[in-house]
Amino acid sequence: MTQRAKIAAGARVAFQEQEWTVVMLQGLQVQLVGDDGAVASVLLPHLLADEHFHLHGQAVPGVVGPLALLETLPQPVRDAALEWERHVREVESGEPLEVGGAVRLEYDPARRSMAEREAAKADELREAGQAASVATVRRMRARYRQQGVWGLVDQRATRGRSQVGRADSRVVEAVLAVLETNRTRSSGTLSRLRTQVGWALEEKFGPGVVSLPPQSTFNRLARALAEPGKLLDYALRQRNRASRPQPPFTPTVALRPGELVMLDSTPLDVLVVLDDGVTGRCELTIALDVATRTIAAAVLRPAGTRTVDAALLLALMATPLSMRPGWDEALAMRRSVIPFERLVTLDARLEHAAARPVIMPEMIVVDQGRVFVSTSFVAACGSLGISFQPVPPANGPAKGGVERTFESINTQFCQYVAGYTGSNVTQRGSSVADEACWTLPQLQDLLDEWIVAGWQHRPHDGLRHPMMPKRALSPNQMWAALIGLTGYVPVPLTGEDYLELLPVKWQPITDAGIRFDYRTYDNKALGPYRGQRSRHTAQNGTWEVHYNPYEPHRVWVRLPEVGFVEVPWIHASEVTQPFTDFAWQHIRKTIPRTTDREEHELILARALNALLKRASAGHGTPRERTIAARAAASATLPHLPAPPSGLDVLATPTLIGAPPAQADDPEDDENWPADELEAPLDFDSPDETDAAKKEAEDGEEDVAGGDGRGGTADTAGGPGPGPTSAPVPAARRRGSSIINDDRKGPDQWL
Repeated sequence: MTQRAKIAAGARVAFQEQEWTVVMLQGLQVQLVGDDGAVASVLLPHLLADEHFHLHGQAVPGVVGPLALLETLPQPVRDAALEWERHVREVESGEPLEVGGAVRLEYDPARRSMAEREAAKADELREAGQAASVATVRRMRARYRQQGVWGLVDQRATRGRSQVGRADSRVVEAVLAVLETNRTRSSGTLSRLRTQVGWALEEKFGPGVVSLPPQSTFNRLARALAEPGKLLDYALRQRNRASRPQPPFTPTVALRPGELVMLDSTPLDVLVVLDDGVTGRCELTIALDVATRTIAAAVLRPAGTRTVDAALLLALMATPLSMRPGWDEALAMRRSVIPFERLVTLDARLEHAAARPVIMPEMIVVDQGRVFVSTSFVAACGSLGISFQPVPPANGPAKGGVERTFESINTQFCQYVAGYTGSNVTQRGSSVADEACWTLPQLQDLLDEWIVAGWQHRPHDGLRHPMMPKRALSPNQMWAALIGLTGYVPVPLTGEDYLELLPVKWQPITDAGIRFDYRTYDNKALGPYRGQRSRHTAQNGTWEVHYNPYEPHRVWVRLPEVGFVEVPWIHASEVTQPFTDFAWQHIRKTIPRTTDREEHELILARALNALLKRASAGHGTPRERTIAARAAASATLPHLPAPPSGLDVLATPTLIGAPPAQADDPEDDENWPADELEAPLDFDSPDETDAAKKEAEDGEEDVAGGDGRGGTADTAGGPGPGPTSAPVPAARRRGSSIINDDRKGPDQWL
């Protein structure tokens, strides 16, 4: 019989990693006195539930065996275990074998010792023809105390059958080796696996030495040895992808706003109208708060998310979304379930904010995209005190929340927008390009409005309050419920905070100024530092330069005791229209270098200006018009500006269409020092030419950028938007928010 631990006055117990003596028991109340004289009064259930609880001087309670497995045993084995249980109980307590029978004299605990009862039971079993000794009876008693009935089972009957049966061990070893080799490959058929195993056996043992089992037998062996979810037969390949992670799958849990935020990008299934009527796809990058399912920020770009776009999400999350002209007053935060009156006393920026929570992330989860794992983005997270957690490669379920949100955006927003392309070519209509009527800034405004009016107020089945478990809450309701427990601390960003979020290049300050990407930046503030090495020895004495790929006409350099100083491009006056790094890279690839560095840079600036003028007038090539259109698409989208003061400029997004700053007077070059700081060479540019190599030999080529890969962190990304807004075609303009194209009947498109 299993012995139970008993707590009584005077007993010694371990509780909360200390030794105590029980001095009194009163109902469920236990009075404890420690060795150091401390006194404690605890409830008995709390004492027993403590992970360090232990009762000294008492037998350890037995373990309940796997009783359900008794049903899987053969009937004779099960009957033998139950018969032994009756014998053991009779030895332990004198309980008779037959129900209702009298206690036999030789097993009476009041008259016989345990040793006498054990000897009597051994004699009885031998007389019944069963081989048993006193040691056997004693061993059965011990096993019964430890495991109950399961300890009395003949363990030979519990041994499972080998999963490989009687297969040749050499074949098994070869199958496991081939499965390991194919772990990272695309799934194939079992026939391919059998062929590969045959090759492995021939290579190791020689042709014909080890024979392969028949196909059906081999298939059973392969299924037994393959990892769950990695089976290779055709039926299971339809349900399992090669990149599927191994179970068990642990749900992602976050208990407070900002505790866990997921970032990701995806092409949006909508065509937008760019400049000069050019249509193209755009890309959406969002930040999803797991605890409240709030889309805390969303950014649209023509194509290719860049590091500055990812950093923009961090700033947008900490900034209230302002009400836009034409939005209904019902979308304001003051009219929502969010506790506006209490929050506005803490953060005056919420006075004219829309009903989207302001969430500052504690940890962000991203995939292995080079934008999100770049040094610049990781540094931006560190500057805001945000933990950074990339998921393992090929592990989509690790950020399943944001992946599912993309699907919801597609079904709840995109398919109602004019120019919807469908998720694949089989769903695409025949006149999608004709339906497209929204510019990128207009689509961004529509998306922001839908997030506030639709997503944030729509009940989400995964959001439940402990006091109302049967009611699904909206993201705004969940945020209002949690913010009362976690509190709200506003994080206004200053002007330098925005600059810290921009990508970084480490460049020398030479006599010519700061040079990278075939552009030279200079002004008088650099004079005392020309040819000087910075104190950053880890960067070979180069200087910290922040840049915005959407505003290449200026950079910001951090100088000692001064802070950030804006430095303009010396040829900014040659380009009369705003441009982006994407357009500049196209010019670099198009115009070969035939002169020295200074003259070639001027030629590139004039060629860029000619391209922008030609494309804006509709006279350029299709490629040039597309480049100019994609550059112009983000002119009115919010970027990471460099505000002159500590104001929160993202509350009222600024444009980049202002004329570029003028360069300093070139005559000041006469006063520059003659020596230049030697810069590391960089031959990683995708459009490297012999002329560029010659330029690098002169010590004037770009140095490795802040992303750790050399050059600009975003060079191979998508296009860089430019300065002018593309108008909506007049034939399709039918009001401010709803467009009804007469050619397509009465259907209304957003």
